[in-house]
This record gives sequence, C-alpha cells and structure tokens, in this order.
Amino acid sequence: MRLPRCSWLPTRPPISPERRSAFPAAWASAAEMDSADDIAITPVDRAIERLRTIYRGWTRETSVAQMRDDWDAAFAGCSVPVTCQPVSAGEVDGEWLVPTDAPHDKVILYFHGGGFRIGSVASHRDLAARIADASGCRVLSINYRLAPEHRFPAALDDALIAYRYLREQGLHPADIAFAGDSAGGNLVLCTMLAARDRGLPLPAAGALMSPWTDLTASGASYQSRAEADPIHQRAMILASARNYLGKDGDVSNPLASPLYADLSRLPPLLVQVGDRETVRDDATELAARAKAAGVDVKLQVWDGMIHVFQMFPEIPQAREAIASLAAFLRNHLHIGHQRAPQ
Repeated sequence: MRLPRCSWLPTRPPISPERRSAFPAAWASAAEMDSADDIAITPVDRAIERLRTIYRGWTRETSVAQMRDDWDAAFAGCSVPVTCQPVSAGEVDGEWLVPTDAPHDKVILYFHGGGFRIGSVASHRDLAARIADASGCRVLSINYRLAPEHRFPAALDDALIAYRYLREQGLHPADIAFAGDSAGGNLVLCTMLAARDRGLPLPAAGALMSPWTDLTASGASYQSRAEADPIHQRAMILASARNYLGKDGDVSNPLASPLYADLSRLPPLLVQVGDRETVRDDATELAARAKAAGVDVKLQVWDGMIHVFQMFPEIPQAREAIASLAAFLRNHLHIGHQRAPQ
C-alpha cells in the first residue's frame, strides 16, 4: 500500500485537514498564536506552544497508549514528495521513504526519538521524509519496541535486527548510514557500538539530532539551560531513563549511555543540538569524547534552538540543519552532487 505523495513549499508547509483533526488542540493553539502579533511570535515560539499543548493534555491518569496516539496524531503527515512503503525488516516493522530517482544501493537507517516510551514511524514520518528528500536517498524508518512493555535492550536488539536486514538484502555497510533524533540518536551510537563489539562491519556514517547519550543526566546544561529549555527538565529525563532501564537498570551502561562507552573506531559522526536544550551537554560532551577517541566528528550547536527543532519545518533553521545533515550523509554515502529539496 503506497501512501499519497505531497508537495513541499520553502515556507511553512500546508497542513492537511486530516492532520489538524487528528490532534485539534495543538493546531488550535497554533492558530491562536498566528492571530496574535506575528512580529513578536517566532516559529520557535509556535513549535513550543504545540509541544506544551500536547503535554498539558496529559495527566497521571493518561495511559502510555494514549500518549503514543496523541504524539503520533500531533506530528502525523508528510510535507515532501516521497513514496512511503510499509516493510517488515526482519522481525521489525518499518517503512521505506523513497524520493524520486533515489539510488537503490544506498540507505539511511532511521531511529525515531521519544524517550524510548513514545514515538513511531508515523510521528517521525515527516522528519525522515525530509531527510530522504534533501539527501536523495532511501530511508528505512523502524518501529523498535518501546518501554515500559519492552525495556532495555529491546530497542537496541531491534535496531541491530534492522541493520542485519539491510545487509541481508545485499547492501554493503559502506552504503548504509544511520540517523536518529533524541533517543534515536542514542540508538545510532549504541547500534554502532554493539556492532563493533560483535565484530560486525560498521555503517558509513551516523547523523545525530539532539542525541540523548547520558542517562545519568549529569551534564552541566541540565542546570545552565533549565530556564531556557521550555520542555525537558532533569527530573523528566531521569524518569525516562528509569522507564527504559527499569528500577534496577544501570544508567551508566555504555550500551544505554553511550557517553560512557569506548568510542574508538566509530565511523564519521555529525552531531546537531540546540543551544536552549538541557540535553545540550549530552551532544557537546559526546562530540568532545568522540574526537578524543579519534573519531571524525562534526558538532553543530544551533543558537536559540530547542530539542529536535528539525521536526518543525516552519523553523528556518530546521531546514538549514536538514540540508547540512543531508550533505553530510550524501558525502559519506557518495551520492552524486548536492540536491535541492523538492
């Protein structure tokens, strides 16, 4: 079953009636902000209000299933012309996102974020599709198992299965790159580490957006950015870590907190993070430690940006970040020349 293709505009993309009706409260708040003083309200402000509207709808009685449905509905849709095709990647469900004229022998394996508790192929379809479109490369996005039903290392196991699936399809590791946001950025690193430690060949490169690398939440940015970050506070991060690992889990396990891993012999990495994030040091410290271990790593700290700002195409810096990420992946996958988004 192929999903409909849709067009992309260089400004804020049109929102379909289906996408608005799926989670009306978030879009109602955005509409109210649009009718206010447009000079004072920035695209980042609108993105923050969308997020806060979702979180305000949750209470202690809200089930995990409802949270997942709400998150999927709030970010459902696709704003670029790619073809979407469901797939079973080994034992893991996923989705191909294929731009026009994409080479058949190159793939980006994408791991969504969501604190290992929420998020899915559906919630991250637009972000993964924009990466596919900008890079001109096929993207395989997967639904790895989530906690608390499936705690660590279930998500990592599924990521490894998906990587094995691609290799079993005849793809060479040098023609595969990993990408992910937040918890998905964690999986990019941990999948590489687990593959390396098992003697498996590594992918060509990894791109990480606001990666969650330290489940101990020990970075100084948890204090220095506490007021600037509109959503993520240290207590929330620690609760997410407990949910993923279980009450007796080891938050410093290097396959759960890759900041504490031996990072040597990893492939080239691009790390993007917003300067307003409490999770900022998870990215900056990771980049520093990877560089010290001899890894070819490029760090981009985006001024004034929030956690995984790339999810919001109405933010101009999100489009710039996606273009930079796509250029990095194209370079390491050896895909033609720079491609303009469609």
